[in-house]
Amino acid sequence: MKIEYNIKPEDLTEKLELFWRLSGEKILKIESEYDISKGAPVFTINGKYSTRGWTEWTQGFQYGSAILQFDASGNENFLNIGRENTVNKMAPHVSHVGVHDHGFNNISTYGNLHRLMREGKIVQNKWEKHVYELAIKASGAVQANRWSKTKDGGFIYSFNGPHSLFVDTIRSCRALMVSHRLGHYLPGENDIRISLFHRAVDHLISTAKYSVFYGEGRDSYDVWGRTAHESVFNPNDGNFRCPNSQQGYTGFSTWTRGLAWAMLGFAEELEFIETLPESEFKGIISKEDLIDILLKGAKATCDFYIENTPTDGIPYWDSGAPGLVHLGDYLNRPADPYNDFEPVDSSAAAIGAQGLLRLGNFLQTNGYAEKGKKYYQAGLNVLSRLLEEPYLSTDSDHQGILLHSVYHRPNGWDNIPEGYKIPCNESSMWGDYHMREAALLVSKIIKNETYYKFFNGIN
Repeated sequence: MKIEYNIKPEDLTEKLELFWRLSGEKILKIESEYDISKGAPVFTINGKYSTRGWTEWTQGFQYGSAILQFDASGNENFLNIGRENTVNKMAPHVSHVGVHDHGFNNISTYGNLHRLMREGKIVQNKWEKHVYELAIKASGAVQANRWSKTKDGGFIYSFNGPHSLFVDTIRSCRALMVSHRLGHYLPGENDIRISLFHRAVDHLISTAKYSVFYGEGRDSYDVWGRTAHESVFNPNDGNFRCPNSQQGYTGFSTWTRGLAWAMLGFAEELEFIETLPESEFKGIISKEDLIDILLKGAKATCDFYIENTPTDGIPYWDSGAPGLVHLGDYLNRPADPYNDFEPVDSSAAAIGAQGLLRLGNFLQTNGYAEKGKKYYQAGLNVLSRLLEEPYLSTDSDHQGILLHSVYHRPNGWDNIPEGYKIPCNESSMWGDYHMREAALLVSKIIKNETYYKFFNGIN
């Protein structure tokens, strides 16, 4: 991608004002029109949200979006939507033992509500605060129990089973970290106390080691910053077997949304780890060594994104998608969401933008101003592009806010509108939510408000 170094957060003010106005309209539209009895909304078909039975991993994004909208606007109608639906409908996600998505569903809802209360943006209520904390504590422990051991550590395994490490699960480490900082642990057999922090750290290290490539000769497709969606292990002895992909093209290409999950996951965990005392790491790894591991993963994945994305910062859905060969020199021009061969994935851009911004800020605040500037400016560039058409959804009849998101290209789940040859013009619940997260981060920077972090009010 081409990075414009002169853009500043304040330059996005007008775009963000329009975004938040449209965002509120979309949230109210979904609230009034969507039939939740059909299941959680996942992605749009011809502009209307629909569901897709795989796992229920998007409901937290639906109600979390309303909470973020309140945070940005101060309109208590959105707070009521987010809070009431969280309390009334999200409990099954707290105790869901079959998924790896607790950080998605529960930090987006209970976690954001707890953060707002601790930041003083909603009224302090002791019992309400306890409800949020209990939910977060339980969610972290339930997620930590989904555990596979490896030769050198372990990981939270995906819904595919104990052999499967997903790169996106790095964002579920938030649930374990916050639960741990609230004083919780996982009670095991014979009342053994299993540290949620230890398991989260092990998962972060496993993701850095097995999900990310560093150009060190691991295989024939080992390129600095490339990621594999899934890493497969032998559950009998904990040995790593091979990279794989569920939603990408192959295990030897890079599914760009998985890449973006890693970019953001490493960056936000760096922000969290930095705040902890050295004593937290006793018997696990030194704080300095863990920061080095996470920083290497964050830099590598962000570098890959920058080097393998079209000039405007919007990636195609997979770096090795077979149809890209028909697009010619596609990296040296803006992405084309209406081409005839391969879709872009704006949700990867929304997630990746936040990762770039957070890594850039982390480096700049830790004495690496020049290195940090590249990532920070890249993040602003991506967000600025997403705040414009054709990615910003300005059609009042469309329920999504971020257009051209892709869910599962290999399975053919994404809608191809009449007259087109590839999926386009549709939104996803995770894309919309993460677009709001990135927009909120920059909105708070512009207003000089408390820097938005998932653990605000915990440490």
